[in-house]
Amino acid sequence: MARTAVFGGSFNPIHYGHLLLADDVVEALDLDRILFVPAAVPPHKSPAYLAPAADRYAMVELAVAGRPKFAVSDLELRRAGPSYTVETLEALRIPRADLFLLVGSETFLDLLTWREPRRIADLARITVVPRVGSAFDPESAAVRKVVREIGDEPLIVRATSLPISASDLRRRVREGRSVAYRLPESVSAFIQAKRLYRAEGA
Repeated sequence: MARTAVFGGSFNPIHYGHLLLADDVVEALDLDRILFVPAAVPPHKSPAYLAPAADRYAMVELAVAGRPKFAVSDLELRRAGPSYTVETLEALRIPRADLFLLVGSETFLDLLTWREPRRIADLARITVVPRVGSAFDPESAAVRKVVREIGDEPLIVRATSLPISASDLRRRVREGRSVAYRLPESVSAFIQAKRLYRAEGA
């Protein structure tokens, strides 16, 4: 079975921060593939600022084209209702020994608000990728509380963290400013062609 890491998110839009992190993780975990999984209906995000799910999926496809170890899944787009990670991991049917779930350090601390966090830990190795400069302390009370509840220690992987945010990119598009060097040109061209993120508040 291929060693796979699941990299979920809204990817609204995908940018070089996501891609560089993924490239580092592939090397660090000796992965066969990293699977980008755009959320159709992210349970923890307001839908008001989201580009249509099909457009966000298309942008990820464009961004990972030509990278043999990068793949994109439409699992959450094909499923009705909120995009729960536990259901995605179950649907993949990959043995836990070969399946990793990438989360940021802030997300790990929020894991107990997710649907069936212990089941998530049973299905995949939870892999924390701290932001550079973030104070993620595996021995802190907050981290130990999550570990006790899920019954497993997280794997910690250090990866390059670029100071690029999707919210800043959306604001730049809305204001007609440059997004060069922040995301792939193919993604930028798609945003322009589909007139995404033009509305106030996007």
